[in-house]
This record gives sequence, structure tokens and C-alpha cells, in this order.
Amino acid sequence: MKDVLVVGGGPIGSYVARRLAGAGYEVVVLEKKERLGEKVCCTGIISPECIGKFNIADCVVLKRVNGARIFSPSGKPIRLWREEEQACVVDRADFDIYMAKRAMENGAEYRFSSGVSSIAVHDDRVSAGIAGNGVGIEVEARAAVIASGFGSKLVAELGMGEAGDYVVGVQIEVETTNIDEIEVYTGHELATGFFGWLVPTEERRALVGLLTRRKASLYLNKMIALLKERGKVTSDGMEPVCRGITLKPPKKTYGKRVIVVGDAAGQVKPTTGGGIYFGLLSGEIAAEHLKKALEVDDLSSKRLAGYEREWKQKLGQELKICYWARRIFEGLSDKKINCVCDIITKYGIDEALLQDGELSFDWHGKAIVKLAGQKMMSRLSDIIR
Repeated sequence: MKDVLVVGGGPIGSYVARRLAGAGYEVVVLEKKERLGEKVCCTGIISPECIGKFNIADCVVLKRVNGARIFSPSGKPIRLWREEEQACVVDRADFDIYMAKRAMENGAEYRFSSGVSSIAVHDDRVSAGIAGNGVGIEVEARAAVIASGFGSKLVAELGMGEAGDYVVGVQIEVETTNIDEIEVYTGHELATGFFGWLVPTEERRALVGLLTRRKASLYLNKMIALLKERGKVTSDGMEPVCRGITLKPPKKTYGKRVIVVGDAAGQVKPTTGGGIYFGLLSGEIAAEHLKKALEVDDLSSKRLAGYEREWKQKLGQELKICYWARRIFEGLSDKKINCVCDIITKYGIDEALLQDGELSFDWHGKAIVKLAGQKMMSRLSDIIR
């Protein structure tokens, strides 16, 4: 019997597996894909803060960027730029492989084509039923980590609830002209209540995608057509990829002998849908709590509750503020979004925020609170109403 089974071989699951295997525990990662490195619906934008904290190698970084341009529905841009590097675009396929290799080097075992169809919790162990090529096989361990991403039924089946809210992301790789900055597009014609993006990766290559609650393919086609019309995209690209993104955590992220991390736990920025950094931070917390619980052989729900307390202490307020801002933005018409953008540029609110050293690519809550505290926000409040 293993010490820990990890459901999902994405970057968060692999990180937890590496930490636990490195501490001397026997870890098996169960991954439903035949191999790692397949395309995923993720832009792979992470911050230098994330790169540094988790010692991510340069070999997976495609591009480093200093800013972005945000386009209002009317087409007017707001440019957010700093001399310091603000974000890194990683190759998500290579990143998944890289994180898995680091876990394997620490002794973690990977089993591919091993989709987990069920998890049973017993007094002294957990057992995972394997689907796919391993039909009828069970894997047993002292504890389980669910890092299976959005849409996993395991969390609900274990009585922890379902995602409180979610959105659909769709993305495609395209050929472009020489785009060197991230571009963000708003407006109901392209992404009702959310936004679309054009993210340069390599020379004349970029990712085009968007978040929406409905008609993802229709909106993506509209966005590609717009970017072609503006001379930014020169080809339709390959087959798009699509996935759900959790915006609110489930009721619980722990139970007897079980911990949930990453997208499956709703550890995702509601403003952008990005989950790599928050997932890794939570994975670090999960690994530490599991190591201590394994040491004393106490994997009770009461013992593992500390994991949820700690990750919510670190991220909970941030997620609440960002979800609140997300819901407000989602209710704005194009006319109101245009007015908000005009006021932000007219009164230099964008420049004020850029000059504030606390403005962060990852931590949006402080910027949202400060924006709400600006004198001209009384005008914005009238517009939003």
C-alpha cells in the first residue's frame, strides 16, 4: 500500500507529489491521459513571483512581458506597462512535463491511462477505482490528494460539494503579425460579461481565447474575425481546446484521509481564471499538512481541517474580493464599460495604480480595494448602478 495517491498529473498534483516523495513517502500519481504534454486550455501566464518562489526553470518560459493593453468595447486601449518584468508565458505542455519529471526524480510513481472513477475512504486507507486501461483495478494508499481539475465528480461524491460557480474557457493557437504585448478585449460581442485575450508566445505565434458562460465557439470565431480584420492574426490556427474553470470553491476541500487542491478546490483567480500560482501555493500548504499527518498517522478529518484553514487564511479574502468584482463587471453593459474605461484614463487612475508598488499581477484584491477608494469612483459607482 502506498502512502499517498494523487489524482491528476497536472502541475499542482505533480508539485504535491514531489514534495511528499521528497520527504520519503511512497507516492503514486494517477493520470487519465496516455501521456503528459497534451494541449490544455490555459494561457500559461504566471508571474516572476511564481517563477522565483517555485524555482521554475527558464526552459519552459516562452516569453516575458512588461505589460498589457486592455481594449474597451469601443476599441480604446488602456496600456498598463512597467519597466520591470510583469509576467511570463510558459509552454503549458512543457510545464506539465517539467513538473512531473521533478516529481519522478524525487521518487514519485506515475501511472498513465489511469482515470480514477471512484474513491472509497476506509478506517485505515483510501482506495481508488481505476477506469480506462486499468478497468477493475484498485490502488490503495493511506491518503489521497484530488488534483484532477475542473469537473471532477470525486469531490461531490465524497460529500464536499460542487464548484459554487464556473465559466467556460476556449483557446486556439494562431499565427500573428509581430505582437509583443498581451492584449485583453472586453465587450458583449466578444465575451459577454468576461474578456478575450491575445497572448504572444513565440515569434509570429500567439494564443487567442476567451472566457464566457455560453456559446464559446461562436464568440471565439467572432474574436478571430476581429483580430484578422485589425491585421493582428493571419491564420485561424489549429483545433481549439475548451475547459471549465472554477470561480468559487466547493463547500469543503478536505475530509478524512483526503485533501483537494488546485482547480478542483476552486483555488483560481475569479478575475482572470488563472489557477497555477494559487494552486501551487495551496499545494505547498497541502503537502506540509499531509507530511505532519502522515508522521503521526493521524489522517482524520479534524487533523486535515488545518489545511483548509491555512489556504483560506492566505487566499480566502483575495478570492472573495475578486469574485465580487467579477460579478459587478459581468453585470455591466458595453456602454458602462466604455464609460468606466474613459474615467480611468481621463483621471489618471491607471497611472496611479501602476505607480503603486503593491499592484501585483497575482494579487488583484488590493488594487480593487484601492480603485474603489479613488475619489472619482463615485462617478463609477453612478455608472455601475
